[in-house]
Amino acid sequence: MRYRTRDGRTVCGNEGQERFLALLYGTAVGRAAVKVLVNPAVSRVGGAFLDSPLSRWMVKPFVKRNRIDLTQYQEEAYDSYNAFFTRTMREGLRPVDEEPLHLISPCDGKLTAYPITAEGSFCIKQTRYTVKELLRSERLAGRYYGGTALVFRLTVDDYHHYCYVDQGEKSRNYRIPGVLHTVNPIANDVYPIYKENAREYSLLRSRNFRTVLMMEVGALMVGRIVNRQEEALVRRGEEKGFFAFGGSTVVLLMEPGAVRVDEDIWRNSRAGVETVVRMGEKVGCAGGRSGASGNGVSGGRSGVSESRTPGGCGENVREEGEQNGLSGSSF
Repeated sequence: MRYRTRDGRTVCGNEGQERFLALLYGTAVGRAAVKVLVNPAVSRVGGAFLDSPLSRWMVKPFVKRNRIDLTQYQEEAYDSYNAFFTRTMREGLRPVDEEPLHLISPCDGKLTAYPITAEGSFCIKQTRYTVKELLRSERLAGRYYGGTALVFRLTVDDYHHYCYVDQGEKSRNYRIPGVLHTVNPIANDVYPIYKENAREYSLLRSRNFRTVLMMEVGALMVGRIVNRQEEALVRRGEEKGFFAFGGSTVVLLMEPGAVRVDEDIWRNSRAGVETVVRMGEKVGCAGGRSGASGNGVSGGRSGVSESRTPGGCGENVREEGEQNGLSGSSF
């Protein structure tokens, strides 16, 4: 699988892993094995092993195979594989874009942007999803019809911590039980993974981007999504939580008119190519009309003007965020 960096370079993913997953999901024998592996009970057993000292031997081969630079992380002796996998990065290596009207990436990962239709659906490869299926809530889903879905897919070599994308008021966490398919696109060709996998979401009534839905999706052998807080006032760039072992996904649902995604990300997304991003970097701007040709979104509500700051973001959104983003109304 190939990705594209922000400067336009094409990079290759883990081809060995791709071949294994193609065998697992692309053959009858493999799919029979998948039915066992995706069971959360199996993931819990695997997680218990990865939490134990018996798994320490896996760290060095993993570091070598994935060319991980351990000098970027805080020095510590890992007493298990999961202790290594949830390691903390050295301070300053993931600087947060502090421009309030810039939407930042919540995590390291491979990003694809999808327009959500006025009827509430969007396509990931050839699979159609609805926001209602994703959230299992028709009332909440309607808020995002005509908006944008940003899907950040984390692979095993990514930093598996994630942060808040803006200052605001966070709701409690809502957990949706499910199975644990890999989030690799190969699995999406066979199963509708984002409406089958276990996931957790919360709402962020943000200063600059209206009410953002932040969702974490578990994956094969990722039995734990660890969110650090329930209801709280949070800061832009503050750690929200982390995943235990495996590839996993963070999804942002944005209301219509809340964000204008950067053009290179839309261009790559339209071509079916994921964009490599890092936690804290800019991926869009507040404001912009739903239906803007640059975003490829049709339908939806507007209500945000096109006035811009020198950084290309809607200035009037700051006032709107103060009025709507941190109001005292309930989620």
